[in-house]
Amino acid sequence: MSQRQVLQVFEQYQRARTQFAQAVAELASRPQNIETLQNAGVISLLRPLLLDVVPTVQQTAALALGRLANYNDDLAEAVVKGDILPQLVCSLSEQNRFYKKAAAFVLRAVAKHSPQLAQAIVQCGALEMLVICLEDFDPGVKEAASWALEYIARHNSELSQAVVDAGAVPLLVLCIQEPEIALKRIAASTLSDISKHSPELAQTVVDAGAIAHLAQMILNPDAKLKRQVLSALSQIAKHSVDLAELVVEAEIFPVVLTCLKDSDEYVKKNGATLIREIAKHTPELSQLIVNAGGVAAVIDCIGSCRGTVRLPGIMMLGYVAAHSENLSMAVIVSKGIPPLCACLLEEQEDHIKAAAAWALGQVGRHTPAHARAVAVANVLPTLLAMYVDTRSSEDLQMKTKKALKNILQKCTYLPALEPLLHDAPPNIMKHIVGQFSKVLPHDSKARRLFVTTGGLKKVQEIKAEPGSLLQEYINTINNCYPEEIVRYYSPGYSEMLLERVENYHPVL
Repeated sequence: MSQRQVLQVFEQYQRARTQFAQAVAELASRPQNIETLQNAGVISLLRPLLLDVVPTVQQTAALALGRLANYNDDLAEAVVKGDILPQLVCSLSEQNRFYKKAAAFVLRAVAKHSPQLAQAIVQCGALEMLVICLEDFDPGVKEAASWALEYIARHNSELSQAVVDAGAVPLLVLCIQEPEIALKRIAASTLSDISKHSPELAQTVVDAGAIAHLAQMILNPDAKLKRQVLSALSQIAKHSVDLAELVVEAEIFPVVLTCLKDSDEYVKKNGATLIREIAKHTPELSQLIVNAGGVAAVIDCIGSCRGTVRLPGIMMLGYVAAHSENLSMAVIVSKGIPPLCACLLEEQEDHIKAAAAWALGQVGRHTPAHARAVAVANVLPTLLAMYVDTRSSEDLQMKTKKALKNILQKCTYLPALEPLLHDAPPNIMKHIVGQFSKVLPHDSKARRLFVTTGGLKKVQEIKAEPGSLLQEYINTINNCYPEEIVRYYSPGYSEMLLERVENYHPVL
């Protein structure tokens, strides 16, 4: 047998390995093939190929494993149990850039499913190798490593802390300064996922100088990058007043307001979320947003979009209005009530309606002037209808009840209250009747109107517990009128009159 024939055997074997790895990688990209591959024992067959002498076979085997692990947690579990992770981690430091990217993809695919699988990656020493990859010359390797770190950090604060302890944060801050847009996106997203868990983790990101670099990218033309930048700043600002102030000091206002007009829905949503996370902390931060034109911009944003994109803006208006009378008046003056009412009527999702109800309650709860501004928008019947509707979620019922209570306790604008007398359940009725009992003793015009519109008649029909607060309010109202008027509008009075007619014997 000649030397050529001997070598041919090896070439055929190499070709077969290459073809097998490529075919599996291709098959694994289609969900319908996954179960068949799994039943055929594909993971144990790919494992030795990770140590193949041919780099192409190694890379393709890693890619195939990544695609399989990415599909579901059972396959990711099989990769962990198959003792594949230590091999990948060992190779990360010494192989070429193509293999590093494929190996980081496998780690990411395993980590994404659960904290337990992410913990398995940490335990096999992958973090140190991934952090070394963040210093790689090739931006694609940095991107793959950052992505894997993000999928580990996103689960909980312990895993996030492990990523921080491995020294990833300063290198991620360097990555957001690189020219490649894709690398900037993933690095910003990873910083966001590290920051979200606790004030301490967010402080670590701040201490690495991330805020200034993130703030500079708010105006970047790439929508996906802006999404991640705004998200990262939101996750930092949400934890405390100090962190929110550091974000504000990076001069994000009024620049961030341009994001609320962006054509990308997620940029709008994340921009509004960032403003919300700052506004919620203190009246001073809310006032700063008002002065920058933030309230008007958010109101425009709510009016121009639909669905969950509206949610952070709705909540932001609620937080601003909750702080003080003046800030609530700023929401009213900026014409914030009509779009909030529109959200109540237009949205299908109960949690968005609940947020709008809560925000309206915050706007109307301060003084009679605030309550009147909400009441004249004719929103009280809508809130009441949602509260009594059995199809409304528990949260929506709770929020509409609280909003009604907040507004009614301050509302002295009787024309808005009167329609509610006919439909309100007892626990809401007492607040409505209570307001009438406060206003009627001091306003003769209102007393007359209350009779002619049928309000007094309705009050007589209310069945209140003797000695209850509601009964006290009814007595106060009745004391505003002559006794015969009250009697006239009491239920059964007309029958009593007819009976007297029947029993009356005319004197001839």
